[in-house]
Amino acid sequence: MINKVILIGNLGADPEVRFTQSGAAVATLRIATTEKWKGQDGQMQEQTEWHRVVAWRRLAEICRDYLSKGARVYIEGKLQTNKWQDQNGNDRYTTEIIAREMKMLSPRNAGGGGGGFGGESSGYNEPSGGSSGSGGFGGDYPEPPNTGDDVPF
Repeated sequence: MINKVILIGNLGADPEVRFTQSGAAVATLRIATTEKWKGQDGQMQEQTEWHRVVAWRRLAEICRDYLSKGARVYIEGKLQTNKWQDQNGNDRYTTEIIAREMKMLSPRNAGGGGGGFGGESSGYNEPSGGSSGSGGFGGDYPEPPNTGDDVPF
């Protein structure tokens, strides 16, 4: 079975970074993807979809340090739905993308974020592995294994 998501989009805001009780960094990214097409009337139409992306540990720190609002990024990861209860005890669901890989696509000094020039990109792959418990970040997010201090690119 495969659970794989690939997005290329723009950040709608700077990454938000928090830390679990055990000290693991968790970054939340809001990424917009826009689909454009010509309607039956010949007019251009477009629809923007917003995606919640969560990056863990070293990848979260790299997102915090190198990405900013407006940056174009490539994200590869998996789809995950979390169930939680609101203040009234009603079940709620949040679907998000757990990032395993991120590549910066925006040129440097242009619209936020870093990256390469002339179509080059810089990226980071989160080492794969299973989760190791509840994580202490509201109990909703499993923590991936310790990845060490890898160089981002």
